[in-house]
Amino acid sequence: MIFPNDENLARAIEFTIEMDKMKSVFRRSSIFDGSRRENDAEHSYHIALMALAFEKYAPEGVELLRVLKMLLVHDIVEIDAGDTFAYDKAANLTKKEREAKAADRLFAMLENGAELRALWEEFDAMETPDALYAISLDRLEPFLANCLNKGDTWFAGGVGKEAILKRMAPVEKGIPALWETVLALIEENVENGFVGEK
Repeated sequence: MIFPNDENLARAIEFTIEMDKMKSVFRRSSIFDGSRRENDAEHSYHIALMALAFEKYAPEGVELLRVLKMLLVHDIVEIDAGDTFAYDKAANLTKKEREAKAADRLFAMLENGAELRALWEEFDAMETPDALYAISLDRLEPFLANCLNKGDTWFAGGVGKEAILKRMAPVEKGIPALWETVLALIEENVENGFVGEK
């Protein structure tokens, strides 16, 4: 393949080719119709669209462009680190180390990689309004998939109500208008036997 002489343009093409690998990183979550597992590219695209749909309910001061960038890059490290199931305690012990190593390689591919890495780190820290909104969307999408698919990964993984509440907690600040609905859906899944009480 022929690359441009402009080094940064060539790096952008290499990054584009590398990002195609996100389509091959399959997550535990199903797509909403339950027919198959979703991949990282689908997940990132879906939550970016959700950022547009729920923008009215975002915390005050949220900058949508920053959020969209966060959502588009938040899982690129999984190209090297793999997807870690949110409720897998053992795998989560090494997640930060694996993902940091992947971030070193992947963000270095781009001229503006430092900016994107900073957004990735901000997303993980979950402290700013932008990050809280972004992480809430990231948590909400697989949550809805589970609700639409009889508990899917919750039921298969023996995940209980307390773990789900802890996982979904950022939504209370990130999209406050949805918090009561999240709580009601968790209770509905407990009542239906898809989620245990503990």
